Amino acid sequence: MRSGLPIRRLALAAALAALCLLPSLALARSLAQRKIQALAQFESAEKMREELNGRPQSERTARDYGKVIAAYRRVYFITPNSSKADASIVTMAELLAEQGRAFEDTKASQESIKQYEFLIEQYPGSRHKTEALFTIGKIYQEDLGDDDAAKTAFEDFLQQHPRHRLSPAARQAIADIEHPAKPPGKKSAQPVIAKAEASSGGAQKGETADVKSQSEPASKPVAAPLVNGRRPLVTGIRHWSTPDYTRVAIDLEEEIPYEAGRIPSPDRIFFDLHGTKLAPELVGKSFDVEDGFLKRIRVAQYQPGMTRVVLEVAPVSEYSAFLLPNPYRLIVDIHGQQPAASASARERQPFPAEMPQPKTSAENSSSAAAMSSRSAAVIRNEVPTDAVRKNAAISSTTPSPVKPPGKTSAARSDAEEPKEAPAESKTAEVKATERPTTSPTFQAVTPREEHKPSRGKEKEREIEAIAREAKPSADGQRGLIRALGLKIGKIVVDAGHGGHDTGTIGPRGLMEKDLVLDVSLRLGKLLENRLGADVIYTRNDDTFIPLETRTAVANQSEADLFISVHANSSHDSGARGVETYYLNFTSSPEALEVAARENAVSDKSIHELQDLVKKIALKEKIEESREFATDVQRALHSGLSSRGNSMRDRGVKKAPFIVLIGANMPSVLAEISFVSNPKDEHKLQTPEYRQKIAESLYRGIGEYVRGLSGVKVASAGAAH
Repeated sequence: MRSGLPIRRLALAAALAALCLLPSLALARSLAQRKIQALAQFESAEKMREELNGRPQSERTARDYGKVIAAYRRVYFITPNSSKADASIVTMAELLAEQGRAFEDTKASQESIKQYEFLIEQYPGSRHKTEALFTIGKIYQEDLGDDDAAKTAFEDFLQQHPRHRLSPAARQAIADIEHPAKPPGKKSAQPVIAKAEASSGGAQKGETADVKSQSEPASKPVAAPLVNGRRPLVTGIRHWSTPDYTRVAIDLEEEIPYEAGRIPSPDRIFFDLHGTKLAPELVGKSFDVEDGFLKRIRVAQYQPGMTRVVLEVAPVSEYSAFLLPNPYRLIVDIHGQQPAASASARERQPFPAEMPQPKTSAENSSSAAAMSSRSAAVIRNEVPTDAVRKNAAISSTTPSPVKPPGKTSAARSDAEEPKEAPAESKTAEVKATERPTTSPTFQAVTPREEHKPSRGKEKEREIEAIAREAKPSADGQRGLIRALGLKIGKIVVDAGHGGHDTGTIGPRGLMEKDLVLDVSLRLGKLLENRLGADVIYTRNDDTFIPLETRTAVANQSEADLFISVHANSSHDSGARGVETYYLNFTSSPEALEVAARENAVSDKSIHELQDLVKKIALKEKIEESREFATDVQRALHSGLSSRGNSMRDRGVKKAPFIVLIGANMPSVLAEISFVSNPKDEHKLQTPEYRQKIAESLYRGIGEYVRGLSGVKVASAGAAH
């Protein structure tokens, strides 16, 4: 009996030890769960911020900012140990600073400083800490006008980081505070760029020396509209990248003239934004991307009144840029020199897509009723007319190298800011623009190789073969189309509009954004279940996604097909029918009107985009997109027609749709019906008719895939 006591005691001790460990194990599991929850919350907050950025500044409210700030604050409250906690605090500070400027709210600006101070105190190891201290000084100096507090912040920065890359800017800021400029007689609304006079030995007061040869005259002064009596700010940089392509969006407060160019060996693409100033939170910022093609983004106040953004990239094939309004941003697309063969042979990784349940008709109807009073203001806004567009031409030739702008003269006008750390060294530049412009630009560096897939004339199977349920492969993935023996990879389904952008609204209140979302989700489910495709949704709820983001999502995920779903509108309530578009320039006024409405830009901007499309569109991509559009249009028309109700076939058309610009795969935009037609609007509100539209779109996609004759769909878009 006694011999069993030690064993029982050991067992009891082990049990007690296990009980003691249970709380720590539970705590570890709880902490891990909270970190996962915090990451999900951060992603949700990022979506909310993108939606806020996509709304014109005039339509934003302090409450809108508050909702997004609260979303980032929840990341910290879920767990301060999250890998995104410090980034969330920085973003809160940036949003508060932006809110302070937008509404002249000093309390918001002061709260922004508190957030930066909290970051410095609570996260001493954060990579954002050093720049946060510098930004505090800039907010005091530029947003609050508190020179004493600004000087103290800059002095603290120099004491802690005397050799930091922002130290020269901090010293210059202190010098400006200690020796303020005299009150100006008259402020200039934009930087004055003048050719240096040989007899003067330098620039005159109020000028910036731009020393060039006589054969290369200096750029003419170009005004940028003021915002609240000051220069418009560059407020943000966003980017998406693949191994041989990158898209960058530069967020602006106003339409501004810009210059574009390239510095070779190694390749750097730069953009000089005239008449602009960096937002305090962006001063001296650099973004180390290192995701393949795009290496790094640098931004600085290159000259007083001129911001320079530099993109360090792999060897460049071509690049283009165009301005978008409401709100303004400069969109940059850069293609690399990766050979077509290696691009098409690149192994594609699975991209699982979650499939939310489609909204019911009742849900859509209630949503429409709740929001019917809201107008689609974005669609009606137009780009302000600028006289410089008369002389702004797109250049596809390579001009002679020119020298970069010269250094700022010590005798500068009071309207100019001190020069800060330059974004680029004085190396030979190859300009894509002859002068500052607001028009699209394009520059070909080396020709892109084209790879045209063969489209089979013989059809091996009937369309019913595609309609079979695709069986999962051994690893559970459904990327293999067993019915055809083809791999189609990924398909991006883009539901147009969303969030504050309602799209067109029918006579009874049906909103385009709700209709196309429901149809897109139904279409995606068919593509997943029947075709075995990996479906990627640009949006799966009532969220606004900027046009440039939609295309970038498709490219970044290396999708094989892109279809954007929209509904049409006309002043003629009797107009009806379906039509499908692909990207190309056109002379059709009707097609241009549709593109202007869906792009939410003016007719003048549409004609400028026409010129850009002529430059960037590859012949093989146009042909494949036209084939894709033809199959979708044929299926859409036949699927919605019946004996007693003949749907008008409005045909396949071409137009410069922004959502299709830059897509690296066959891409189309389908107008599924006219919401403005009362009879069609009634049918479009029923789940049965929406399912019928989705089935028709699915058959069109299936027909296109079936005609590829064993060639991967990806090969059509990967050759760039």
